[in-house]
Amino acid sequence: MEKSITRFQSSTWRWLLGSFAGWGTLLLCLIGVGLVIVAWRWLTDIAVSYELTDQRLIIRRGIVNKTTDEIELYRIKDTTIAYSIVNQLTDIGTIAIRSSDATTSGGDLVLRDIPEGRHVREEIRRLTDAARQLRRVREVDIDVEN
Repeated sequence: MEKSITRFQSSTWRWLLGSFAGWGTLLLCLIGVGLVIVAWRWLTDIAVSYELTDQRLIIRRGIVNKTTDEIELYRIKDTTIAYSIVNQLTDIGTIAIRSSDATTSGGDLVLRDIPEGRHVREEIRRLTDAARQLRRVREVDIDVEN
């Protein structure tokens, strides 16, 4: 039986306080323009949520029209986290996931401004390893020269 581990989503508040773009947006709020940017950012953040189970990463998108996509954890090849010094102040990070799943066929799946990003990335890595061991899956990379 599949077990839910955690649910998370991008944080507009932490983005505002923990990024140079957020700081710039706060300055623009003084003339009113920033409020539109904050509202747009908030809507895009609440429109996407993530659930990490012991078998899958589930991505739910949409407010009116909703879609659900998933990546089987054993298919994840690599996870990377990026964060600036400012991001570290509010403990957010941007996680990039590369997998053999069709979800990432167009490039990495990027999870932006994730609270406690380092912890979430480590949890994904740990669960990916466990899922591979459970399914007895090994990763093989083949270099093909022209």
